[in-house]
Amino acid sequence: MAMGKRKHDQQAPLFVTHEGLPRSAGHPCYVALNRLLAGHEFDVGVEEICRPFYAATMGRPSLAPGVYFRCLMVGYFEGIDSERGIAWRIGDALSLRSFLGLALTEGTPDHSTLSRTRRLIDLETHQRVFTWVLKAAAVQGLVKGQTAGIDATTLEANAALRSIVRNDTGEGYQEFLTGLAKASGIETPTREDLARIDKNRAKKGSNDDWHHPHDPDAKIAKMKDGSTHLAHKQEHAVDMESGAILAVTIQPANGGDTTTWRATAEQACTNLNQLIADPVTKEHVHPEPLAETVVDKGYHSNQVLVDMKEAGIVSYASEPKRGPRNWEGKDAERQAVEANGARVRGAYGKGLLRKRGELVERSFAHTLETGAMRRTHLRGQHNILKRMLIHVAGFNLGLVMRKLLGHGTPRGGRRRRSGLGAAAWAVFLGFMGLLGVLVSRWASPPPRERRSCSGRLSETIWPMMG
Repeated sequence: MAMGKRKHDQQAPLFVTHEGLPRSAGHPCYVALNRLLAGHEFDVGVEEICRPFYAATMGRPSLAPGVYFRCLMVGYFEGIDSERGIAWRIGDALSLRSFLGLALTEGTPDHSTLSRTRRLIDLETHQRVFTWVLKAAAVQGLVKGQTAGIDATTLEANAALRSIVRNDTGEGYQEFLTGLAKASGIETPTREDLARIDKNRAKKGSNDDWHHPHDPDAKIAKMKDGSTHLAHKQEHAVDMESGAILAVTIQPANGGDTTTWRATAEQACTNLNQLIADPVTKEHVHPEPLAETVVDKGYHSNQVLVDMKEAGIVSYASEPKRGPRNWEGKDAERQAVEANGARVRGAYGKGLLRKRGELVERSFAHTLETGAMRRTHLRGQHNILKRMLIHVAGFNLGLVMRKLLGHGTPRGGRRRRSGLGAAAWAVFLGFMGLLGVLVSRWASPPPRERRSCSGRLSETIWPMMG
């Protein structure tokens, strides 16, 4: 066949019929996900709760709520961190256009439209959408309640350390170091002088002295890899039966685990109580209220264990290695700590702690690592939490899709199919190898006949006969 050439001067047609437009069958995972959302009347529900935020007769053309929330879910399913990246991916893929319900003649939302819609719709509405997805997971039997694992991690903020300023004077970091150098007698300090002064200075990264002018919520913190950045803290409450995320909160990065757990536990209790009171959930399953929490040793303190006991929550907190304790005048604290220690040393407690390391860490891995949200592109805890609530809702929908299809994301489906293809190819190669061995044995003469010939005859005759 002769090779053709590209026609560079080809004139675009003046009219294109509907039949001539490109079509896509859609990705099976997105098709099933749309079927699931339609079965629970997702678009009708979110349009109703978002009605107060849309004007009827004025303003720029609005983005349908169902399309907006689907766009943020695409960020989880495709592993895209920024809204600009989401907009580019949606405009590039026909399957995602079909998932959003957009016709080929309609334009896809750009990143400014997504950003403006996020700022327009308040945090409580995003929380209601998250609870709606949690209800869909509960209908599939993926939310049992009763026992939740709580843990936290850090998110790198969209702010640079070199831009922080003093709380008292408003000086930048370089200006502050230059002032210290001049006060020490160096009139024209070099960069090496400033680095030496900064290296020998104690408590140079205190949140009590510094803040970022454009993101005051970001705090100076040490990340998981040991580096220091401006960061936020994300905390999950995870169902210990299925791994579904019951609640997610964004809190200051310098807040300790012993102080941030309460907000996450209260949000998990609120979400579970809404599921318990919902008539649709009652008809299918019966989630139980939060009664047990499983946490690591970072949450272990006298006051936390006493507070959990007073709230009617049974604690399973890993015990840190400590020396002898002085319990004088601390009877309540002693009872709570000893009761927790007896529980975590039992077989049931050890099993819960092992399961916590599996399910809770898995939720962080899927939402932040493969979900690409370890570094935020937004500023302000409210903005980040809006995006994260729908991102985590996509994770919960992925659990539902895994139960229905066997894989939770389109990427997981491709890996699964490629894995099955490799396994089938390996089986085929093994079968062909076995068949070759059987054929060679059938075609070869018996060993006894070979031994009856002399060495020289066997070298000349048997190759011709084979």
